[in-house]
Amino acid sequence: MATKDPVLVKLGRNLRAAREAKGWSQEQLAFKAGVHRTYVGGVERGEYNITVLTLRRFTQSLGSTVQEAFRGVF
Repeated sequence: MATKDPVLVKLGRNLRAAREAKGWSQEQLAFKAGVHRTYVGGVERGEYNITVLTLRRFTQSLGSTVQEAFRGVF
């Protein structure tokens, strides 16, 4: 298996932390963002290079911002 990009791993951790802070399951976030539950898990593990538009859907669903999702990434 290929090494995961550290940027994607950190971004995924930030999204997971925001989701968990709301007390939501991956399934709840997936429903609100209009994506599949398994995709949420893959993003949180840094397995997918998420698009900007999908990232915006995640952060809007979480009541967060894209800037907050990138905190500490770069």
